[in-house]
Amino acid sequence: MTSTWTEGAPGVLRLPSGRLVRGRALRRPLPDGPVPDFGLYLLGSEPAATDWPSRWVRWPDFLLPRDRTAFGAALHELLDRAGSGRVEVACAGGSGRTGTALACLAVIDGVPAGDAVGFVRSHYSPRAVETPWQKRFVRRFRG
Repeated sequence: MTSTWTEGAPGVLRLPSGRLVRGRALRRPLPDGPVPDFGLYLLGSEPAATDWPSRWVRWPDFLLPRDRTAFGAALHELLDRAGSGRVEVACAGGSGRTGTALACLAVIDGVPAGDAVGFVRSHYSPRAVETPWQKRFVRRFRG
């Protein structure tokens, strides 16, 4: 594995453990710089293949993950890989599903579930976690 992302780079969230995770919108071009070592993609249909290892969780826009067990396992894998490499989580727009996943990742990493949406909005994007049911999902998430 290679080094992690640079803190302060666009879309990079520092978790309480110090691990860095990039969130991004798939409808935008891949950012300049190094490619991820691993990606987690949250879409209603299977994404295009990547040149790096990745995992897909079926998650229709504005809704919740179809398989919550698979989603939890994918987040644990992402967090583990973030310890030694560049990881990203992405959906089409980079806000709702990506923000929800980042908030759930923060819960796994030690942020209280009731504070996770605020944490991600403060440190990633004020538009993260778009719907009331996504907010409720994060509050109830136990990882």
